[in-house]
Amino acid sequence: MTKFFQPGHSDLCCTPQEPGGITRRDTLDYLARGGLAALLAANGIDIAKAQATDDVVRIGYLPITDATALLTAHAKGYFEEAGLKVEQPTLIRSWSALVEGFASGKFNLVHLLKPIPVWMRYNNKFPVKILAWGHTNGSGLVVGGDTGITKFSDLGGKRLAVPFWYSMHNIVLQYALRESGVKPVIKPEGATIAADECALQILAPPDMPTALAARKIHGYIVAEPFNALGELRVNARMLRFTGDIWKNHPCCVICTNESYTRDKPEWTQKVTDSIVRAHIYASKNKAEVAKLISRDGKGYLPTPSDVVEKSMTDYGPAYDANGAIQHRDWKNGRIDFQPWPYPSATKLIVENMNKTLVEGDTTFLKNLDPNFVAEDLVDYRYVKQSLSNNPDWINDPSVDRANPFERKEILSL
Repeated sequence: MTKFFQPGHSDLCCTPQEPGGITRRDTLDYLARGGLAALLAANGIDIAKAQATDDVVRIGYLPITDATALLTAHAKGYFEEAGLKVEQPTLIRSWSALVEGFASGKFNLVHLLKPIPVWMRYNNKFPVKILAWGHTNGSGLVVGGDTGITKFSDLGGKRLAVPFWYSMHNIVLQYALRESGVKPVIKPEGATIAADECALQILAPPDMPTALAARKIHGYIVAEPFNALGELRVNARMLRFTGDIWKNHPCCVICTNESYTRDKPEWTQKVTDSIVRAHIYASKNKAEVAKLISRDGKGYLPTPSDVVEKSMTDYGPAYDANGAIQHRDWKNGRIDFQPWPYPSATKLIVENMNKTLVEGDTTFLKNLDPNFVAEDLVDYRYVKQSLSNNPDWINDPSVDRANPFERKEILSL
């Protein structure tokens, strides 16, 4: 039985299936074998008919801090103040289920790991558009406190969990493994892992601390608050913050169906305005927002406030001492909030997706032009207008005030 973190219980309780009646393993297998179309067909959903139908904001999200801008905009009433009708956001427990819900039209506003829209639009021909980034940084790699792992080269012969094949986590992890002389591989549980190999597997974020505590894996790379949860509850050790490898990287992006950006410009602008307001508020009030979205606040995240606050604010000197932070001069935070979707980051992701091991057919990546994707996947019009109306966004530490709309991507292990 799979364990999850839920409100109103001790930190652990159980649920065996994804919404819709098929198991998570079935869902992941459909995605690996046939992509999104195969998954939706298995659930009786016609991908060609999954289009926008109304103006009510319907948010789907995972219980991670990547959803902070969406949740803060809802909690603070920004959508309503912009004149929009909005439903209570729906918590989904795995990326595969969130992708399915978005593609089927159940949700019209979601946060997705940035490589997922690339896969959806160019492999599955689904009309997804990125409106803004959801945050910067906000992820890390933790390992079991009794594993003896202190550096990436120690990951040889070990098994790690990633949240989704098409994720920034998988890209950054495999970059770090390659730089450390360790080969990423995909092998079933129980298979022999060579001393120079690191076996990767998919786990939904809420499953990761439980799997680490049960010693089914040696570590995991994921968004917060599950790193902080591992540190506080299951003796995990932060090996490295991802934002200390890729400076101010994107992780989740805010997405909608292209039919909204094309046919409902007023709706799209109001949605984007609300998200930008939420970014600015979260950037200035991290501890308050952590409590607001936690189990002890409005309950969007089924995680206690002490864990969420640590996940958003604890970037102190102890992490310099243990090597989790090696680029203090970058002056970023554990998580930061700014919405501008830098084209340079999109290009880097597309370029690195071809270098990253995943399950399934990756033929669509071979001739995918990073410059084309940077222009085609993201709709810059609405966020540019919102940023013009809300200039305080450049005060976030992840933004270069001298040149806020352009940057050079920096990766350094």
